[in-house]
Amino acid sequence: MLDRLASAIDRHCVGLGTDTAVPRLFLVSVEEPVEPTDLLYEPMICFVAGGTKRTTSGELSQVARPGEMLLTTIDLPVTIELEQVPYRSAVMHIDGKALTEMLVELDESGQTAPSSAGGQICAPMTPELVDAVTRWVQLLDTPEDIRPLAARIESEILYRLLRGPLGPVLRQWSPADSATTRVREVARWICARYTEPLSIEAIAAVAHMSPASLHRHFKAATGMSPLKYQKQLRLQEARRRLVAGDATAAQVAQAVGYVSATQFNREYRSTYGLPPARDAALLRTRLTHNRTAAARRA
Repeated sequence: MLDRLASAIDRHCVGLGTDTAVPRLFLVSVEEPVEPTDLLYEPMICFVAGGTKRTTSGELSQVARPGEMLLTTIDLPVTIELEQVPYRSAVMHIDGKALTEMLVELDESGQTAPSSAGGQICAPMTPELVDAVTRWVQLLDTPEDIRPLAARIESEILYRLLRGPLGPVLRQWSPADSATTRVREVARWICARYTEPLSIEAIAAVAHMSPASLHRHFKAATGMSPLKYQKQLRLQEARRRLVAGDATAAQVAQAVGYVSATQFNREYRSTYGLPPARDAALLRTRLTHNRTAAARRA
């Protein structure tokens, strides 16, 4: 069954990753080893059809292997390492409204469950779920079927997720007063303001939690404190801008919210192992090499 899913991904994935005509479906296909990559994950589920992926967020790490799925419940800055290639996955960006409607239909919107151990959870896929995800991706073979069938298959996938090992976590999605929902909302709030000076007191007020409670729940979900989370967002964006090569390190530091260029250089080197300019130059060289190799294979 995984071979069918991997083949469907291969048919429609262009480059390393591809947005598709099916709403909320993204495909990933990587043939050869690549450098560890920093990304900001949104709430989504990666259905792994081949290869092995490790994601690290702060002190937390998850490994997803063929036949497994990786749920990300909040906006989360992660480092991705592909431990085994070729790697194939279909990614569903979670539609909170569709999930809530399914919970209401199942009369489970009011159920509670223990808090999840983190913002990322890995679990095995059932055969029925693999089949549904495969049919979802295969809609790309017949574009005329996408409009009438995509939402129906997506609903089936959500149903099977709720009936599977991720069900207890997904049932926490809707309750407005749950710690899970508060952490998800405050993470999104920090993402929108990561360049601004933020205090733990201000963040706790947004979450309607005490600073101590916020710190405990936030670190359990992300592997880091709220202020470390903000710093990671700043450094990831700084690295992206530096690799683009259209600004100096000092300009980038200011753009992402650093007042002190010295502090920026120190924290950047502590995180990535090299000073900003040297790290960016090395990454640009590697990216050029990877693109050249991909063009030759094509």
